[in-house]
Amino acid sequence: MLTLSSFSCEAGYRESCHRQHSRADFRKVARRRAQKPYHHGDLRSALLDAAVALIGEHGLAQLSLRECARRAGVSHAAPYRHFADKATLLLAIAAEGFSRLTAAGLAAMEGLTHPRDRIDAYGVAYVRFAFEHPVHFRVMFTGELGEPTMEAQRCADAAFDLLIDSAAAVVGADAATLAGVAFWSIPHGLAMLILDGRLPPEHAGSADAAAALARAVIGMWRGPLGRVDDEEAKATARDT
Repeated sequence: MLTLSSFSCEAGYRESCHRQHSRADFRKVARRRAQKPYHHGDLRSALLDAAVALIGEHGLAQLSLRECARRAGVSHAAPYRHFADKATLLLAIAAEGFSRLTAAGLAAMEGLTHPRDRIDAYGVAYVRFAFEHPVHFRVMFTGELGEPTMEAQRCADAAFDLLIDSAAAVVGADAATLAGVAFWSIPHGLAMLILDGRLPPEHAGSADAAAALARAVIGMWRGPLGRVDDEEAKATARDT
């Protein structure tokens, strides 16, 4: 017979079991949450990869820290360990992009000694980078970026300094900035035409094709940087 006392004992037993199971479940959840942020070994990189994939699939407007966390397999709060908001995440993508662009430029210039060959190689690498990393490239130059972080500014400056230093080796320090910007407009404009689908696929349907097109276009350009040994051209660039 079920009596009040036996009911109380059974209820107490159930409550005790419930507490034990609850504590056990809580410990399991706590362990999972503690382990989750480090599941990838590098949470920051995992979130950046997730963000780049998300932008590539759905556009910049659909980017959210919550969705990046879901894709990275971490808790919704985990991204805030590294990014205060969407704006700082975008700046981190831009910083990563500029860093990779600089590395690509340096790699392309390696072994080249002639100043014109070096800056041409940077231009070709610029277009190849844009083709291979379209999300990074668009984020790097989007008008939606806010005040740059120190990291983003440092990475952008490094890429630009490589351009200006390369131009200086061709036309001299006095005209380097103007000449560098003039040269920059060629690969940048070509990269945007490719990414926007404005060129026939047969001319820019692969990274190699895009690079070959860039090489041809840059080779046809005959500004001050194209006439390395033309002192009159250098003087014109300096006086402009």
